[in-house]
This record gives sequence, structure tokens and C-alpha cells, in this order.
Amino acid sequence: MTTPNPIRVRFAPSPTGHLHIGGVRTALFNYLFARRHKGVFILRIEDTDTDRSTDESIHGILEGLKWLGLDWDEGPFRQTDRLALYREHVEQLLAHGSAYHCYCSPDELEARRAEAMAKKQTPKYDGRCRDRKSPVPGRTPAVRLKAPQTGQTVVHDLIRGDIVFENSQLDDLIILRSDGTPTYNLCVVVDDVDMKISHVIRGDDHINNTPRQMQLYEAFGYAPPQFAHVSMILGPDKARLSKRHGATSTLVYREMGYLPEALLNYLARLGWSAGDQEIFSLQEMIDKFSLDQVTSSAAIFNPEKLQWLNSHYIKTGDITRLARLLRDHYLAEREPAARSIPDDQMIRIVKALQERAKTMAEMADLSMCYVEEEINPEPAAAAKFLTPAVTPALTDLTKRLEALPAFDEPSLHAIFDAVTAAHQLKMAQLAQPVRVALTGRTVSPGIYDVLQLLGKERSLARLKKVLDSTGG
Repeated sequence: MTTPNPIRVRFAPSPTGHLHIGGVRTALFNYLFARRHKGVFILRIEDTDTDRSTDESIHGILEGLKWLGLDWDEGPFRQTDRLALYREHVEQLLAHGSAYHCYCSPDELEARRAEAMAKKQTPKYDGRCRDRKSPVPGRTPAVRLKAPQTGQTVVHDLIRGDIVFENSQLDDLIILRSDGTPTYNLCVVVDDVDMKISHVIRGDDHINNTPRQMQLYEAFGYAPPQFAHVSMILGPDKARLSKRHGATSTLVYREMGYLPEALLNYLARLGWSAGDQEIFSLQEMIDKFSLDQVTSSAAIFNPEKLQWLNSHYIKTGDITRLARLLRDHYLAEREPAARSIPDDQMIRIVKALQERAKTMAEMADLSMCYVEEEINPEPAAAAKFLTPAVTPALTDLTKRLEALPAFDEPSLHAIFDAVTAAHQLKMAQLAQPVRVALTGRTVSPGIYDVLQLLGKERSLARLKKVLDSTGG
């Protein structure tokens, strides 16, 4: 595959909802291609659907891309700021006889469509206004492209090879609505030419738009960019990825505690490969990315694989950064006490849970007991482990801990050994009740880590509270 210079690509989302992870993968492939070839990555907001486009969606798109680190070189450009340019191009086509005014009403068009469907024919515009010489009084016309009616339109796709469309199956596309607003395909072509786009890398849901756009390039006398249509992302049931398969919004993954590098790594491997390698830094993806290695088959989204990657990045991540992210998750849960936790304490919490937590949200949940001043043990755990039978050992342990001058692991180890020996208990028979008393749960880091994370004062307070409730 040859790559013309300079490489200029674009990510062009419509701001009609959240930034979908399928869109993120498209943005990522464009970004990697641009960075690999020292090219330009452009962000364009296709907001001409004014009924559905919102500023909130635009904000979400920008925030999502920034969180992922997919920084753009030019833009964001908004199509609604470029309406005059599109209308100029429509006038150009009208002047050259490559477009014409269409006076057919929506009701007339729908009636003809229904008639074609009833006859089991492909519904398409019949071209009756192509040669109209005079306007229809009282009607404001739309403008249609005068498309070729014979021959073929061939899309040379860098992933799928040549895709052939019979022109007889393509009708005269509306390029300007009767209300004066330009249509999607016109705007895309004008923008891609004006922005000197060399490669259009986008989802294969746009394949059917491509022959229409090719005809527009030809009508304008413009050379088309190279096209590469990437496969859709499907759910495990092979249906198009939707909310029933889990989160599809990029920023929801941030709220769920996924790291941006994990999400990017996972999405890159959905439809692209570089040998058997599974884990890639962003720079490694840039260095190795090629459209030749992008498959045309649909990619299947696997939440477990994403979670595995995320846990890897947590285990190997920078402790200071993870501590900051953990504090953010506490605050998102409206836990104001997190603001006063010292940085070194946050780092100790991360170290204790780094091997265990699959997401930062899970780490926040597992460690909330170290942030909250008071906890209430889970009822089932309390019923099983905080029984009168263990009260003597807990009472003895509490007294020994209270007299302990240093709350370090060797000292704690010695005290637990002494208490288990005195009461003829195995370590688990003492540690598990203590764990429930201190954290409210049956699962936690090692018991000495828990005591040190809580500190002497809070550990003793929680033990005494349990003893009061069991009559100790």
C-alpha cells in the first residue's frame, strides 16, 4: 500500500449522543495512522443535523478524546460554521449542469416509494425533475445531483479491495434540502476536499454512502481520498454492540474505573493485530500500526478481555497516578473524607489492593473501609464470624494491641501468634473475625496490612465496637 504525502486523516463524529466506543476505535485507527506516517489528525464535528446535535454531546466527545490522550492537530471544526461553503458548491454544480432543482413534495416521494415497494422494486427517485425547465409555483425546490445512470462506481477500499456498485441502483442524491440545509454526503465531500484529507478511515456502516460521495467527487472534478472501511464491533451474541451488552459510552468506562491505556489497547486489538502481541503501549501501537493488518471481519467485544487488560495496567501502573485516580473515585462517590487522606496513605492503599482490583472503581469499593470513619459489618459475615465464642480472643487481642508501642508488621505478627496460642486457635480462626470487624467484609488484603492501613486508633475503635455488640 502506498501512502501519499502528506497524510491527513479525520475523525468526524456526529454529536447526537455519547462518544461510542466504536467511534473511539475509529478515532484511534485514524490517530495511529497519522502518527505512524508523521501526518495530521483532524477533528471535525458533523453537526448539520441540528434537531439531534447538542453542545452537551460535543463536550462529551472532546472530553472523551482528551481522557484517552487522542490529541488532534487541527480542529475541532463544526460543519454548522461552514454552511456558506456548502451552498457555494451546490451553486457550482447547478451552474455546470451537474445538479438540478427538484420540486417533488415529500408526500409525492413517499407515494412513489410505497408503489415501488409494492411492486418489489428498489425504491429510487425516478428523475422526473431532471429536465424540468420551469419552477412549480408555490414550491421551494430541493437540489439533486445528476448522477450517472449507467456503468459502475468502483470504490477502491484499502481493507476490502474493490467494491463495485451498479449506477442503475443509485438514484439522484439530494444535496440541498428545500429548507436550504445541505445533506450529509455533500458536506463530507466538500470538507474532505477543503481539508485535503488523504485517507478516509471509518466504519463499514458508511460503505453505502461511499459510491454517492465518489459521484460527487467526480461531479466536482476532485480526486477522491483513499478509503478504508473498518468492521463494526459486535456483542458476544454477534449483534451490533448496544447497551444490552454493557456500557457503550466512553466516559462510562472512566466512571467504571477503566484506565485509558487499557481501553485503547483493547480497542486497537479489535480488528487489528501485530503478530501474537496482546499488550501495547500507545507508542508501540503507533510504531506497528498498518491498515494492511486490519481485518474486514466483524470484531467481537469481550468485556472479560478488557477487564483482564485493565487489571494488568493497574498491577503495572504508576503508584502515584493510581493513588490520584483512587482519590477521584472516592470523591465521585461523595466521600468527602477522601480529601484529607494523606498522599502516603493513599499510596499504601493502592499497594495493598493493586494485585486484587480489576478496576479503579473496584479498588475504591474494596478500600472504602479505610476512608470511612465508621463501618457496619455485612450481616452474613457478622453472623458467621463475630460470635460470642470468639469474644475472649478478640478481647485479649484488643488489650494487647492497645498496649503495643509500634504498629509495625513484626509487632503485630508477634501479638497474633501470642493470642492464637493462648486461645488454641488457628490463625484463620482469629484473622477472619478481626477482618470482618475492621473492614466489614470477609475479603481484604492481609490482616497486618489492614491494621496498618487503618492505624491503631481506628483499629481499636472498630474492635471495641464489635466487642460491645457481642458482650465482650
